[in-house]
Amino acid sequence: MPSAATSLGAMPDGRPVYLWTLGERDGIQLSVMNYGARAASLTVPLRGGRREVLLTLPGLEAWLADGSHIGAIAGRFANRIAGARFTLDGREIVLAANSGPNNLHGGPVGFGRSLWRGETEGDALLLVLDSPDGDQNFPGAMHTELRYRVAGDTVTLDYTATTGAPTVVNLTSHAYFNLNGGGDVMDHVVEIAAGTFLPVDANAIPTGERRPVAGTAFDFRTPTAVGARIGADDEQLRLGRGYDHCYVLAAAPRPAPVFAARVTAGGLAWETATTEPAVQFYSGNNLKAPHQWRGALCLETQHFPNSPNRPDFPSVVLRPGEVFRSTTTWRFTAA
Repeated sequence: MPSAATSLGAMPDGRPVYLWTLGERDGIQLSVMNYGARAASLTVPLRGGRREVLLTLPGLEAWLADGSHIGAIAGRFANRIAGARFTLDGREIVLAANSGPNNLHGGPVGFGRSLWRGETEGDALLLVLDSPDGDQNFPGAMHTELRYRVAGDTVTLDYTATTGAPTVVNLTSHAYFNLNGGGDVMDHVVEIAAGTFLPVDANAIPTGERRPVAGTAFDFRTPTAVGARIGADDEQLRLGRGYDHCYVLAAAPRPAPVFAARVTAGGLAWETATTEPAVQFYSGNNLKAPHQWRGALCLETQHFPNSPNRPDFPSVVLRPGEVFRSTTTWRFTAA
């Protein structure tokens, strides 16, 4: 059962911000705020104490100033849309260009900067966001629900969304993980269940190629340390300043979560499963103070970047009468 809501303060317009904690006292504990539906803390019990495995911030003022989407739910469209525009049913939709020429994570005031409504629902924390028609220039009034659950060693994120008019949707958690609780993540050993990834151009937009990982620095089918090949002479690593690429998961989308990735470090293992068709592996290449460069990594389960402009990618269109559904799990065990 989630804890009672704790006040963190207020938004600049006076709306209250709350924090809830899920999980048993002697098990993993996840704290979530309604600002951005953000995962604010995740501690794992270890012999002699607990370890924080997420990047976190010291107070609401810091969360409001955050520019790295730490712990946020990215949407209405996570990742990048090329040229900050796309065409839907013959209508051109022009968005804000908030990452070079691209739209990133839904725009300047995406879901990660919005205030969600939160309430406990049995063993879950339910967070609700009603994004009006035209929000950040996206069409359709979209109703989104996210349920966080903690059961035993596993965190579950269940998303649903509906819309009043055709729109596009791509939701993910932008939680940053460091299983050591500090330092960089170059020693984190990563396994990703993907035989192909999406190369990008100079603007971080997929070229359309699905490139085999075999024989490249992007092959994590066998567990490999992040730092083992991050400095390799590879154009894609130079473009991303490290890993910031979408990996194509096999046999997706799926009705139930299937293994996507596993990370081990500091005596812990974190396993991710998802119904999504891809996972964006990001090695913290743009992290700045107060955080360490490459001081955390993200595994963002999602659809492909720039999908609204790529009919050859899995569809991200949501229409009235349909329900968008997505589930991702994080499981923590001793390594």
